[in-house]
Amino acid sequence: MTEMKTLTIPKPDDWHLHIRDEAMMRAVLPFTARHFARAVIMPNLKPPVVTAADAAAYRDRVRAAIPEGVNFTPLMTAYLTDTTDPDDLECGFEEGILFGAKLYPAGATTNSENGVTDIQNISVVLDRLQRIGMPLLLHGEVTDPDVDFFDREAVFVDRVLTRLRHNFPELKIVLEHVSTHHAVQYVVSEAHSGKLAASITPHHLLYNRNRLFDGGLCPHNFCLPVLKRETDRLAVVEAATSGAPMFFAGTDSAPHPRAAKEKDNAAGGIFSAPTALSIYAEIFDRADALDRLAEFLSLNGSSFYGLNVNEATLTLEKADAPLELPSPIVTEEGDEVVAFPAGMPLSWRVADR
Repeated sequence: MTEMKTLTIPKPDDWHLHIRDEAMMRAVLPFTARHFARAVIMPNLKPPVVTAADAAAYRDRVRAAIPEGVNFTPLMTAYLTDTTDPDDLECGFEEGILFGAKLYPAGATTNSENGVTDIQNISVVLDRLQRIGMPLLLHGEVTDPDVDFFDREAVFVDRVLTRLRHNFPELKIVLEHVSTHHAVQYVVSEAHSGKLAASITPHHLLYNRNRLFDGGLCPHNFCLPVLKRETDRLAVVEAATSGAPMFFAGTDSAPHPRAAKEKDNAAGGIFSAPTALSIYAEIFDRADALDRLAEFLSLNGSSFYGLNVNEATLTLEKADAPLELPSPIVTEEGDEVVAFPAGMPLSWRVADR
């Protein structure tokens, strides 16, 4: 069998992306915009993007940061709170401002303190989303301190997601950054509905939780949801490379200044935008599944969300020697952002145009 050295696919989409705002956004957005045609932009700013007007203003700032001559579409989301106005969501959705609604359990991750404290508090909102066909994007973790930190996703599936699916069977739901065997199996079990999908990150495909302790505690490998067991990683790899239409790429690239990562109470988040496509291609190559990479990166997500596949194409190529990983990115304000992964050789890269 001839080894595949190049692969041309429809330009991918990133169905889960953090770009922050202002100087940080201007520094990191070009890495995504060069490689992805569209991205779902997360709303957990400070203060969060909670209304359609907030989203429209944020979209203007994102558009202004796109490099000249680059064709990139930001897809905006609203941050759900206990007091979200369903009429505002519906107006934003109908006017094409809002693409989806993001549910952060309060306290689950970065800037989630204003998130939903109890799913029952937003039942009217969820009913409205179901009725108008607006997707619900889930950070799928419980925050109960009695639950083991590594089990927060699995418990969320059992306590929250199963109830959501029962109470709102026609609601289109994405379980974002899926990281456990348990969650993968649940998404597969619901495949018949066509209403539940999951996004998968580069880091949950590449690493297991041992990488949190490379040469001591490694904050640049700390993300939320946290890396899991090797059995979980293998289940996520199998899901991504299977060709199953309910799994697609969402990098969850989440930049933090180096100073916020290398300190006590380090921030959770991995900045993978410069290397995400290289990692995805590497994983699919190792699994002998490069023939399914286009489905995962370019087809499955657009199909689930009811969007056209991008007409532009992108070519990936395999180099004979490992690629040189990018140096830390420096913002206008002097903050350094370390790109993932440190010390991991990658062979695949996006070909120069």
